[in-house]
Amino acid sequence: MTRRETIAAFLSTQNTLTLSTISRGGSPHATPLYYLPGEDLRLYWFSSSKSEHSRDLRRDPAAAVAIHAPSRTWRDIRGVQMRGHAKELRDPAVRLAIEAAYARRFHLTGATKSAMARSELYVFTPNWLRHLDNSKGFGYKFELSLAH
Repeated sequence: MTRRETIAAFLSTQNTLTLSTISRGGSPHATPLYYLPGEDLRLYWFSSSKSEHSRDLRRDPAAAVAIHAPSRTWRDIRGVQMRGHAKELRDPAVRLAIEAAYARRFHLTGATKSAMARSELYVFTPNWLRHLDNSKGFGYKFELSLAH
């Protein structure tokens, strides 16, 4: 399995990311979000355009993401750190496809599906990733740079 495939496989097993953005005053801001993994290791989520992280991204699209599996011991620590940029997606065809896949992945119905329809669609495009997996040895990691 290639490094890219290893990361893609890990991303498909998790469902929550921590998105870090830069606030108006230059301070970091982190928030957890459900995500849908996509092509080229992109990540998609729905969020209110009024949320702090959405406002941050309109000012500065630079972002970082952390995703990790639950762990009870240091040997269980597995995760991915990413740097890149995020933006709102406005293409109706892309939105329709992502909405359907997102609703299936998270079993959304009724009010939750309605809230998603009122939210904006965002995409995170990584340009650097670090994969960590302590099950392969304490501190095992590899890095990957991407050109999009």
